[in-house]
Order: sequence, then structure tokens, then C-alpha cells
Amino acid sequence: MDKEAKIEEIKQRARKNFSLGYNCAECVTEAVISLIDTGLPQEVKKMATGFGGGVGLFGDTCGAITGAVLAVGAVHGRSSLPEGEGKEAVKKAAEQLYGKPGLYRLFNQIPNRLEEKFGNTLCRDLTSKWKDTWLCREHALFCRELITDAARIAAELALSDKDKEASKPFGKNVENLKDDAGSCDPKG
Repeated sequence: MDKEAKIEEIKQRARKNFSLGYNCAECVTEAVISLIDTGLPQEVKKMATGFGGGVGLFGDTCGAITGAVLAVGAVHGRSSLPEGEGKEAVKKAAEQLYGKPGLYRLFNQIPNRLEEKFGNTLCRDLTSKWKDTWLCREHALFCRELITDAARIAAELALSDKDKEASKPFGKNVENLKDDAGSCDPKG
């Protein structure tokens, strides 16, 4: 099966998962972990449950986003810290995250791409017009589309070359990092 067909299969599985009663985070995580060999036991999908509704319906980061992060992490995340001790080890660990390639560049794409399309990443803001009618059809259809997009992004990243994706420029981020990431100099 080629990459595009696998991405489509993951999208459709995530979409179907929503109709089966999975929450937003579970939909995306389950689809990726079930259809891409991560080497992890299938039970790791349970870790996504609490992220639904922006973490237990708290309304923070959309569960489809956190599900995508969990799924991509299952494929491309760190399984251990670099060898060494002290400052040397800390420097190597920071390079894995902030460098070029750096894992934060990879994961940063998920919320940025979804925010670009949907205008926000917070569950409470994305779903604010359904605050009084949470379980209505219109809300479910909106979330299903968001879940489908999140699954597509997760599948694309999971099936792509990690170093290539982790070398792309940062999008919006809390540290205002650009391509000179990792520098402790506030001027870059």
C-alpha cells in the first residue's frame, strides 16, 4: 500500500472511530497506532482517553490534536535520553528537541496546521457555539471533520521521513523560536 492510500485509510478509520463512540483523542491515536507498526503494544491507545474534550472536558488543547501528538510520538518520539552525564547529556537532549532536525519542529506542525484551518486549538473556543447544546448533531459533525484532519496530519507526519519533517521551520510557538533554535541568546 502506498503512502497516500495509508493516509486515507487512517483518516477513514479515525472518522469511523468517532461514530463508534471513541472520543476525539482516542479516534486519532487508535487509527494511527492500529495501522502503523510502532512496536508498541496496542494497549497504549488507552493513554488517549483522558485527553478528550481538551483533557477530561476541561476545554484546553483539542483532543484531536493531543491524539495526533500521541500517535506521532509513538512513531517518532524519543525512547531514551542521550548517553552521557551532566552538561554534555543536557546539551545532546536539547539538540534532539530544539535542533535541526529537532523533534519540537515535527510536533509543532500539528497544532499550527490545525489552527491555520480551524482558527484555534482550544476545545472550548473551537466548540463555543455548542456550549448549551454539546451533544447536538452539528457539533458532532464539526468534531468529526477536525478529527479527520488531525488524523491526516498525524498519518502524514508518522509516515514521513522524521529528519526531513523535523528540519522544517518552527511555526508559532511559546518560545518564539525560529530556525536558530537552541540558542540561549535572547537575540537569537
